[in-house]
Amino acid sequence: MKQIILLHGAIGAADQLAPLSLELEQKGYKVHSLNFSGHGKEPFATQFGIQQFAAEVFQYILQHNLDQPDIFGYSMGGYVALWLAREKPALLGNVITLATKFAWTPEAAVKESGMIVPEKLEEKVPHFAAALQQRHGETWRELLARTREMMVQLGDEPLLAASSVAALGNRVLMGVGDSDTMVSLDETLAIRNSIPGSSLYVLPQTPHPIEKVPVALLASLIAGFGSDTK
Repeated sequence: MKQIILLHGAIGAADQLAPLSLELEQKGYKVHSLNFSGHGKEPFATQFGIQQFAAEVFQYILQHNLDQPDIFGYSMGGYVALWLAREKPALLGNVITLATKFAWTPEAAVKESGMIVPEKLEEKVPHFAAALQQRHGETWRELLARTREMMVQLGDEPLLAASSVAALGNRVLMGVGDSDTMVSLDETLAIRNSIPGSSLYVLPQTPHPIEKVPVALLASLIAGFGSDTK
């Protein structure tokens, strides 16, 4: 049976990927999902950030004795997946991303981190603030604070660039929504064009939030890409 790991985005959790998990199970996958530390009411680890989350995925693969599972990462999850593939050659099978931001600069970090300030969310989008508290528990404010710090660090020193992914040996499928205002097609193409043999897909009428993604179409794209080799 084909194995795939699903990775959620920043200030998200594994439950958001449940609809995709169901679709992939119906297509013959054994699906694995996990919450990164500090997310989905999981306790915080000592460290927080891409390297820490990649280490957690690595440990999950070892603990479950998975043999080169495919991996899908939404938004930050795609960044984690590509970082892990770069750091641990031969660990993973196919790597699929969606809505992953690569063009991290100090200016981009200020813009994105400014959108997840708890006080602003409670004032302007209280329903979203309430959903974050429900999803992550009483530590949701700390999660947002640590995520803002991570964004600033990425802005100062991005972990992934065109030169750093050129040696990836995995088959990679990178995606973006055509209505995504956070992640551009150009920044996705810049990384995609640096990975030998990688492919690109664009989801129609799709903004950034995972809840707006056409799940059935996404699952078909993932399964179709996986069926080429497995």
